[in-house]
Amino acid sequence: MNIKESITKLSGVGAKRAENLATLGIETIEQLLGYYPFRYEDIQERKLAEIQDQEKVTIKGLVVSPAVLSRFGYKKSRLQFRMMQEHDVFAVSFFNQPYLKDKVEVSTEIAVYGKWDAKRKSLTGMKILAPKQEEDFAPIYSVNKAVRQATLIQLIKQGFEHYYDAIEENLPLSLIEKYRLLSRQEAMYAMHFPKDATEHHQAKRRVVFEEFFLFQMQLQQLKQKEKSESNGMAISYDVDALKAFTQQLPFELTGAQKRVTNEICRDLLSPNHMQRLLQGDVGSGKTVVAAIGLYATKTAGFQGALMVPTEILAQQHMESLQQLYEGFDIKVALLTGSTKVKERREILSQLASGEIDVLVGTHALIQEDVNFARLGFVITDEQHRFGVNQRKVLREKGLKPDVLFMTATPIPRTLAITAYGEMDVSIIDELPAGRIPVITRWVKPPQLEKVLEASLEELGKGHQMYVICPLIEESEMLDVQNAVTIFEELQDFYGDRYQVSLLHGKMKNQEKDAIMETFKNNESQILVSTTVIEVGVNVPNATMMIIIDADRFGLAQLHQLRGRVGRGAAASTCILVANPKNDTGKKRMQIMTETTNGFIVSEKDLELRGPGEVFGNRQSGLPEFATADLVADGHILEVAKIEAESILQQKGWEILPDYQPLVNYLGEQKEGQYFD
Repeated sequence: MNIKESITKLSGVGAKRAENLATLGIETIEQLLGYYPFRYEDIQERKLAEIQDQEKVTIKGLVVSPAVLSRFGYKKSRLQFRMMQEHDVFAVSFFNQPYLKDKVEVSTEIAVYGKWDAKRKSLTGMKILAPKQEEDFAPIYSVNKAVRQATLIQLIKQGFEHYYDAIEENLPLSLIEKYRLLSRQEAMYAMHFPKDATEHHQAKRRVVFEEFFLFQMQLQQLKQKEKSESNGMAISYDVDALKAFTQQLPFELTGAQKRVTNEICRDLLSPNHMQRLLQGDVGSGKTVVAAIGLYATKTAGFQGALMVPTEILAQQHMESLQQLYEGFDIKVALLTGSTKVKERREILSQLASGEIDVLVGTHALIQEDVNFARLGFVITDEQHRFGVNQRKVLREKGLKPDVLFMTATPIPRTLAITAYGEMDVSIIDELPAGRIPVITRWVKPPQLEKVLEASLEELGKGHQMYVICPLIEESEMLDVQNAVTIFEELQDFYGDRYQVSLLHGKMKNQEKDAIMETFKNNESQILVSTTVIEVGVNVPNATMMIIIDADRFGLAQLHQLRGRVGRGAAASTCILVANPKNDTGKKRMQIMTETTNGFIVSEKDLELRGPGEVFGNRQSGLPEFATADLVADGHILEVAKIEAESILQQKGWEILPDYQPLVNYLGEQKEGQYFD
């Protein structure tokens, strides 16, 4: 007996049924037994006195009136009768199940599962239960037209009957005892047919830990393999030259910047391949850290590359680096999709000859014809949607350079552990001295007029302002005022006093650049924009931001937008204009007014929206777990990671008796099952 056997080994499963089960991803006995319910119905019989309004319950009682069937509309019907439990009489209704009439006989006892309405003292029935119900919890599975619930339950019962003893343990006994986990056999069975809520909780706890732990074992082994292969290059930079460069910077590095710079420099010196994620909140000074790493690379005779998602950001990074490197012998070039053909040819030639030390650009950097003479260090900024495999492609370009991923989108711990588990993580958790936190206020749309009046005072001090809109064009589905309308309204409001400009995603790149240039130079004081300014735009003189229909944005996006102000010495304000329709929307507005800490914002965003939405499901590189939930079970994930790391740090762990079930199980799994 082996649970890896085909599902066709069970009686009643021929070719057609096997084909139908395959549509649910069930082809083996193991997949059948591991196909867990997505919820359970509590079918233990309850007394009327203890039932809450709108609760789904099972009520047992005596039928005291004949069942009356009435029909209305096309194929619609209602079956009504009365039941009595002890001395209480209540009404029962079934909709569109006329065939149940024969099961309802006066003076017989039946059990009905349904939703209780306390005010009307009535039950909207869902099903009539069989007389002798063994379990108190009925499993509900995700099925399709090809496979019925009853069929699936019958096959799962048959599977356990024949294969229960064939279920082998896959966790070390030491972990099972340490965390008081059920055995794999007990947990798999109780996930389908728990005796009570406590047993279900214990089964789920074991299954979630197992899922996270096996994932972490694979991920940490991948990380170890990368490091042990020493397939990187040691970048032996000039320590004195690097010290001279950091000492001439026009500001003192924060403690956090010094710490992460040391971590990056240590990785550069090591012959092992660097894979590091640098997280830093908006305005924490990641660009300076990147500049130091790139300068170190140049002093060792290697080239560096800085890849960013947008041309505006590439241009800005280019300018920042040129300022920081002023007076130092380091050549920086910019390569984007709109670089002219002649200029591009020249850049590619100088890159191949080694004349260019640092190349800044968009995805144009990883095109086939871009060849570096001696690429040693690649930094990618805001690429938090790269999955594990996409990061692998980048690492394998050229000479396997060291790679640093930077993000200003603080990633909640649970997502960082799963999406970036194969990387080392550095965090800049301190803002540079003198940065004044942005004051955030939430107002309703009718108060916008007052906000605009208040803006006159700010603009009167010579400062500038952003006005952010969620859409470019009118949409029938969304009643959002578009950027063009707001631009025209603001032109009317400010008249000749201040210059208003408009920026949106439909414009050509040159047009966008020209508008950004006029705003940077304070030739226009108010910039009406869609979210093209979300990442990296730096205008220190802008001290006010108004976000229209702020409830249309995610929390992380609002935090990114807010980070465009408060970049200079003056106090800044961000006004959220929104009238959220539900509690979640209101909660999001409150969170934004209560904290400017991006890590807190990201955690709250995760709680409210779930990992798929926060990270973008398909591009996220997030593994899909069958039972585990990254939000609700985050604490279990942390424990699983610690245990996996601890095992892998033991020399020769693979031959220790306690780990044999784990070694066998991992060996049977197709490599990288979570990283497809």
